[in-house]
Amino acid sequence: MRHYCGQPRATLRATFKRWCDARPAGDKFAWRRADKPAGSSPAMRWTNPPVAWMMHAGIGRMLAAGLAFPAHRHGGLDDGRVALEAYPGYTARKVCRRSYKSDAPAARTAERTANRVAILRALAAGSAGLDIRLEVGATWTDRLIADGSGDLLDAVICGLQAGHAAGLPDYGLPFDLDLLEGWIASVPPGIGPGSDCNRP
Repeated sequence: MRHYCGQPRATLRATFKRWCDARPAGDKFAWRRADKPAGSSPAMRWTNPPVAWMMHAGIGRMLAAGLAFPAHRHGGLDDGRVALEAYPGYTARKVCRRSYKSDAPAARTAERTANRVAILRALAAGSAGLDIRLEVGATWTDRLIADGSGDLLDAVICGLQAGHAAGLPDYGLPFDLDLLEGWIASVPPGIGPGSDCNRP
């Protein structure tokens, strides 16, 4: 990871592209075992969403901070400074598989707002597939609903996923964990990404 973070993005993009170009249509990316059950994008993806750049921006900072990574058996867990990978889309899709956010202001529709409301209600009711519930006041509820980018709601979901995983034995990690790939918090091994939309 330190080597990865030390590479310019242009170099990484060229490396990814060479690898993908050599692959058959429909199977361009390298998928981790956790990606399919989570419904997440592959970690090498550099656009829409740029997962590779998220990792490039963040993982070096977390390593420098001395965090422990249970999903990679890296670092000590004694001081409780633990880093877990989270993917908010997994939990959001348990409530509604329709879009709840957009980076483009023009695409921040009433339907997406209604979907954020449904997701928030499920998080507060404990019906979003997590062992913990969201407790939030009216001011923050309004902010979470009003944020059409979904960044605030995504951050809340990630925190809840981490809290859920922290309450499980060995953070809910698979017994045959691939230490290179790791795992996504709150995703049980072999479970699909969720069902159709329902609005509590």
